[in-house]
Amino acid sequence: MNTPLQPGSLAGTTALVTGSSRGIGADTVKYFAAAGANVVINYRAKAPRAEKLVAEIEAAGGQALAVGADLTDPASVTVMMDAVRERFGSLDILVLNASGGMESGMGEDYALKLNRDAQVNVLTQGAELMGPGGRVVFVTSHQAHFIRTVPTMPEYEAVALSKRAGEDALRALIPTLEAKGIGFTVVSGDMIEGTITATLLERAAPGAIDARKEAAGKLYNVSEFAAEVAQAAVDPVPADNTRLVGDVSYFTAFGADAAGE
Repeated sequence: MNTPLQPGSLAGTTALVTGSSRGIGADTVKYFAAAGANVVINYRAKAPRAEKLVAEIEAAGGQALAVGADLTDPASVTVMMDAVRERFGSLDILVLNASGGMESGMGEDYALKLNRDAQVNVLTQGAELMGPGGRVVFVTSHQAHFIRTVPTMPEYEAVALSKRAGEDALRALIPTLEAKGIGFTVVSGDMIEGTITATLLERAAPGAIDARKEAAGKLYNVSEFAAEVAQAAVDPVPADNTRLVGDVSYFTAFGADAAGE
């Protein structure tokens, strides 16, 4: 795969990506590893898939560690961070990629527990391993980022609201992070073709992805969006701490109309 990062540019650094045994997280890990970073692959239940990714990275000469953790369980997150400290000593890049809420049988408060509470806890614990120059990236969607002004599909609304709540809670920590010299960037993208969220949404509302693709003109695929996430970890932090990926004219125009502008 083509890598957006300069080979060797992350040599000597360690990057942890949550929810990275597949999809956007897995491709982001591969980009970091190709740039020379030690990488930590976090998964909830799919150990074989995570170990396969470790083997792939190590076969290419990289250093990788797979750590299972239930991000909604603070004790489980502590065990993961301890494993990172023991193997690599510190952390330079933390990508908060894991999210959910459309899964069945997880409880009605699961989306908020994962998309808000767990994100804050992972960042709080991860920041303890980070020093000046560290970078945190939070991955979200336009449907969640703009949910305050632009309605989304009913099937996705609860998840969108929980992810926006997570984004707001993380943004509240920016002054604390800046005091430690840690940069924070939100990366927001449209629906991404090939992700589990897109698959579940399509199952709940057949035709939803094609409709969004037609409205947007283009939807990023997994590897394209992962490249933007990886790039956000090394590019200067935007003034508003936000990197918008792809066309947002629909969201900004709708929001302006809703505000009566």
